[in-house]
Amino acid sequence: MRYGGALGGVRVINDDQEDVEDDSEDDMDYAPPSNHRGFFPEVKEPQEAGVNLLMSGEFGRIGHRLKSSHGQKHINMYRSIRDRATSLRSPPREELASHLIPNSNGTAVACYSSNAYSGQFSDDSSFYYTCVQDFTLNVYDMTAAPTPPTPSRVQSNRRRRFMAEGSEDHQTTMKVINTIQGSPGRWTITDSHLSPDNERMIYASISPTVYMTNVREPHPEQIPLRFGDPPRRQHLWGFDDERFGIWSCRFSADGKEVVAGGDGKIFVYDLNADRRTVKIDAHNDDVNSCCWADSASGNILISASDDTFIKVWDRRSLSSRKPSGVFVGHTEGITNVSPKGDGRYIISNGKDQALRLWDLRKMRSNEEFEEYAHTTYGIPQYDYRYGHYPRPRRLAHPHDCSVMTYRGHAVLKTLIRCHFSPAETTGSQYIYSGSADGRIHVWSLDGQVLQVIDRAHTLPMSFDPSDRELPPSADGYRDRTCVRDVSWHSKEPVMLSVGWNGGRGSIVARHEWKGLRKMGNNMEDWAEKQKQEREERAKRRSERFNIPGAFEQSDESDEDEDD
Repeated sequence: MRYGGALGGVRVINDDQEDVEDDSEDDMDYAPPSNHRGFFPEVKEPQEAGVNLLMSGEFGRIGHRLKSSHGQKHINMYRSIRDRATSLRSPPREELASHLIPNSNGTAVACYSSNAYSGQFSDDSSFYYTCVQDFTLNVYDMTAAPTPPTPSRVQSNRRRRFMAEGSEDHQTTMKVINTIQGSPGRWTITDSHLSPDNERMIYASISPTVYMTNVREPHPEQIPLRFGDPPRRQHLWGFDDERFGIWSCRFSADGKEVVAGGDGKIFVYDLNADRRTVKIDAHNDDVNSCCWADSASGNILISASDDTFIKVWDRRSLSSRKPSGVFVGHTEGITNVSPKGDGRYIISNGKDQALRLWDLRKMRSNEEFEEYAHTTYGIPQYDYRYGHYPRPRRLAHPHDCSVMTYRGHAVLKTLIRCHFSPAETTGSQYIYSGSADGRIHVWSLDGQVLQVIDRAHTLPMSFDPSDRELPPSADGYRDRTCVRDVSWHSKEPVMLSVGWNGGRGSIVARHEWKGLRKMGNNMEDWAEKQKQEREERAKRRSERFNIPGAFEQSDESDEDEDD
C-alpha cells in the first residue's frame, strides 16, 4: 500500500491500482466549479511587490536593450535629443503590440472528438501543436492563411455547431502540417513539446517511456526515450511493465537533452548518447511539471509536485542528491510550473487556487526546508478533480517565499497551465492561465486582473476570428468548458486556447485583440493612460539616478549613427 498527496489530504492507493488514478477522471462531466473567490481578498489596487517588479527593469521592453540588439556601439547624444523632438517615424511593431492584450471570446479553429491536453505555439510561433487523448499529435502551419469551412448546417447538437463539414474526429480551419498517431500509453498524452528547430516532438503518456517523433514526415518513426531502469520484461501488449509514469517533458534550449518528471522523480535524457543521464528522487508525490530555468546554460532544473513544493536543482552539484533550494508557499499540489526563461523568475499554478511568482534569489535553503518539510497545511481529503474547493485553513504556507500571488481562476478538474506573456512583444509583463470555469485570466505583474476571456461565448468555426466581436448569446445557456492550456503568439496579440467541452470533445479557439471598445475605453482614455505611465517611469528613473529630471527614453528604433 502506498500513501500520497502529502498536503492535499492523505490518499491511500493499493498496489494493484494504476498510477493513472490521479488523472483518470479529469475529463468527466462534473458539475460547474464552485465559487471559491469569496475566500480570497479582491485585488483592486496595484500591489507594491508587483509594481516593483514592473519598475525593476527585468520585465517590459527596455529601450537600450532594443538598441543593443541592432548592434550599435556608439550613441550620438545630439542626434538622440534632436530626433525625440523632430522624428515623425512610427514606433516599432513591438511597441504597438506591447500593451495589446487579446480580448475576444474567440472563434473555434479546431475541434476534436477527444480531450486535448496541451496546445502551444512554437518558439517562433510559426507552428501550433496539440496533443489529444486519442494519442494523436496535430501540427499546424500558422504562417498560412486559414481555410474557410463549409457553412455548417443548423443542427440540434450544440457541440456540432462548432464544427466544419467532414469527419468529427478532427476539424480545423488551420493548415495541417501533420497529424501523427502516437504510440499508445496509459489513458492519454499528458504533455508534449516541440524542439527548438521545429523538427521533432516529444510526448509523455503516463508511462516510463517518452516518445520522440518527426513532425514533418507522413508516417514518422516513434523513437522511445526510456527513463525507467532497464526493463526486466515487456507487457504482453508492448507497454512498459513498470509502475511509474512520466507526466511532463521538455526539450533543452539546444534540443540535445530532455527533462522529464513523474512519480516523485525527475530525469534528464541525453539524446546524442541515447541514454538517461540524471535520475533524482525529488519529491514525496507525483511530479506534475518540470522545466529548465533558463534558455542558455541548461544547468538549472525545476520540479513541481503534488507534495506542494517546487524544488530547484543545479546539475553541477547533484552529488549530494539535495536541491539547491525550495520554493514554499502553496498549500495544495502544484499543477504546472513555467519559466520566464531568464534563469531567475518562474510561475506556478496550485490546487490551492493560487498562481504564484517566484524569484530564484529568494528560495528557501534545503536546510531551512527540512525543518518543516513534513508539516501539512492543506485541506484533509481534498480532491481537486471534483470541482469544489472548500474554505482553506490558510491562504499560504507560513513560510511562503513567493514574490506575488494571483487569484481569480479555478485550478480544478485537471492540471491547469499558466505562462508568462511573450518576451519579444510584451517583455513578459503579463501572466495568463486557463481555468476550470471556462475563462482565461490575464494579470498584470502588479496583481490586477487585466482581462478575462469567457470561452462560454466562443463562436462556431463558420465565423471569421478577425471579424468584429458579436454580443454574447442571450439564451442563458453556458457550456461547461474547462480551459486547460493557453498559448500567446510571440509576435501578435493573439491567443489560442484548448478547452474541454463538457465531456463532448474539445475545441481550440482563437482570441484576437478587438480594439479599445472591448476594453471599455476610448482613444482619449488610452492616450491618457500611456502618458501617465511614461511620467511614472521617468519619475522613477530620475529618483533611481538621483537627478532632478530625466528624459523618457523612447523605444523607437532610432538607428543612431556616428557623426
